[in-house]
Amino acid sequence: MTGFASFAVVDWSSGNDRGTKPKRDAIWIGSVLGGVAQDAVYCRNRDVAHILLKNLIKGELAAGRRLMIGFDFPFGYPRGFAAAVTGSSDPLALWQWIAKELQDTPKANNRFALAAKLNSFFPGVGPFWFNGTRTDLPDLPRKGRDRYGHGLPERREVEARAKGSFTCWQMGGAGSVGGQVMTGLAALHRLRKEFPEKIAVWPFECDSKPVHFVEIWPSLIDPVVKAADDPIRDRAQVRSLSRALHALPPARLQAMLDVEAPEEGWILGLGHEKELEEAACQS
Repeated sequence: MTGFASFAVVDWSSGNDRGTKPKRDAIWIGSVLGGVAQDAVYCRNRDVAHILLKNLIKGELAAGRRLMIGFDFPFGYPRGFAAAVTGSSDPLALWQWIAKELQDTPKANNRFALAAKLNSFFPGVGPFWFNGTRTDLPDLPRKGRDRYGHGLPERREVEARAKGSFTCWQMGGAGSVGGQVMTGLAALHRLRKEFPEKIAVWPFECDSKPVHFVEIWPSLIDPVVKAADDPIRDRAQVRSLSRALHALPPARLQAMLDVEAPEEGWILGLGHEKELEEAACQS
């Protein structure tokens, strides 16, 4: 059995500071701690989110409760990418590389320039695309169709199965996750350094550490989110999914965790959408 007593779900953002008023397309965190559902929390930028997550982990460790935190961005890239960049297929080595190279502040970050730098490691053009700046970046095409010959898969295996999901390579545009991946993995790497030997990353590390980071995709419970009729969709997503994970019988949650994806990662609950929806409705 999993033994998780607390659950949190994070809707991430790679954008700049969003101001004091809670709004959509920002960072939101929903949680159920020790069986008690908490109000969803708005974070105006990634620094605020980092402090909140750090305090959340500290609090649950002090309370002796096992904690699962889900983040809505891929934990790995398509096979072959990590090894080409770092010399190792270990995705956590890539997390470290990105954390070192990414320059991130509440008002700006260099995610597009970093995507261009990564593209320069490969033949042809790509795999990253979409330059969201006004300045042309020679190694980062603005259109996906302008890429060629880079030699990497377009999607992870899990994305091929998750209808409607976006690839790690698209750095901007509606629904894209490329920027979230870069800023998110850098943030998670820092948290792991701050809590040595306390955090396991699923599915790359499957052990009994008190805190687990997992990859989630709120679209798995989209009917429940729509039924909530919340003007801020992100808030409804983190609230509903954190409560769904808490409401799942431990054996069913364990079944969702029993996957093998050592390089690319996996979306928790993919293929179990009905179970998650029913759990969300019960919570």
